[in-house]
Amino acid sequence: MSRGAAAGQVQHVFKGTFAHSTTAEPLQILDNTILGVDINGKIAFIEPGDQEEILCDKWGFSSSDVKSLQDKDFFIPGMVDTHIHAPQYTYAGIAQDYSLMKWLKVFTFPTELKYESKDFAKDVYTKLVKRTLKHGTTTACYFATIHTDSTLLLAEIVEKLGQRALVGKVCMDINDAVRSYREETEECIEETKRLNVQVSVFQYTLVKPIVTPRFAPSCSTQLLNDLGDIAKENDLHIQSHISENKDELNIVKDMFPECGCYTEVYDKYNLLTSKTVMAHGCYLSNKELEIFCSKGSAVAHCPNSNISLCSGMLDVRNVLNHKVKIGLGTDVAGGYSTSMLDAVRKAIETSKILTIQKPGYETLSYKEAFQLATLGGSQALALEDTIGNFEVGKDFDAVLISPTTTDSSFDVFAGDTKKVIFEKFINLGDDRNVMEVYVAGKLVFPSMCFL
Repeated sequence: MSRGAAAGQVQHVFKGTFAHSTTAEPLQILDNTILGVDINGKIAFIEPGDQEEILCDKWGFSSSDVKSLQDKDFFIPGMVDTHIHAPQYTYAGIAQDYSLMKWLKVFTFPTELKYESKDFAKDVYTKLVKRTLKHGTTTACYFATIHTDSTLLLAEIVEKLGQRALVGKVCMDINDAVRSYREETEECIEETKRLNVQVSVFQYTLVKPIVTPRFAPSCSTQLLNDLGDIAKENDLHIQSHISENKDELNIVKDMFPECGCYTEVYDKYNLLTSKTVMAHGCYLSNKELEIFCSKGSAVAHCPNSNISLCSGMLDVRNVLNHKVKIGLGTDVAGGYSTSMLDAVRKAIETSKILTIQKPGYETLSYKEAFQLATLGGSQALALEDTIGNFEVGKDFDAVLISPTTTDSSFDVFAGDTKKVIFEKFINLGDDRNVMEVYVAGKLVFPSMCFL
């Protein structure tokens, strides 16, 4: 077959079923579809399967180069975890009977102190990144600790293993619970700058720095102000927490009496931008959501953690109605699971609880929850031009799902449609159904790094 002008520009061609979200539809299932990935890891084309011969000629590949999926298999976009604490992975699954503030004092701060040791950090961070990739999480927004060198190590591990990530050195100059776990204001600022410079020097292709004030109660006004300046001067992403717990709200009210609400604290110091993602938001008022919308800031919904620590329940429907960007987060270790599928299910369950409490409430559908875990997450992290679905020009971040693998977590029956199988996967699937994971067109799971 003749080779077209684009000869040699395609590294992968897949044919089969692709399930993704668009801004107009929470779920599109594209059957008998052919997708090509160029040498830069971007989606070159996605067309009906009957266009294979034309595409072969245009892009210079042969039919023997096409990888045809098994009948029931399908690709989904890589899932996006918009909020996860990497150093807390060691105690995921325990301490679920504590409220937030006690949990921070008893478990979180003492554990995070250990990450001054890079050897300790390397072991934990390597295991976590491998685990999340096996779950199909291709992008993660990580909180690290106050230790710059260990945070840089996390960035290095993420890049080496092939995950896409925003990595933040935690900033906190106030900590009355564990006084040894904090920095002086000037040190915190200088170390944040050092992290940003070092990440740039290493020229990572998948990792970006993110300015990370832990939350307002752990930061002086000077620190908040300086972090806002750093983010603005360098056009950086920003992450923090907001309105997670009622005790936290009272602390913020006492610390910042000049601000009318929690959101105004961050807004005052230029920490609400179109590249900001704030975790939780359980108690955000309509007025605060209007501020979020006007700034283009996003919410990371962490339903597992919200319930596990008895913090509250976010009304996702109200967030969506206010046109605020929103994605899902596992919030390890407040959330006990590293799986984004768990976050999807917990989001649906939280919505159902709200439906019980509020007759007439519009429950979040499984399609919408899937959208939040993929395209919604990319929007929340201001990465929607690069990832989130299978649009031409975006990076091929994708997960190959097999519902019929030998040890599948669910069964498929004669007569099950593609839609039925997909819904079963959302509600019943796990990493046993994850066959392959691609980030920017590169196969990252399974790979030699996992041996």
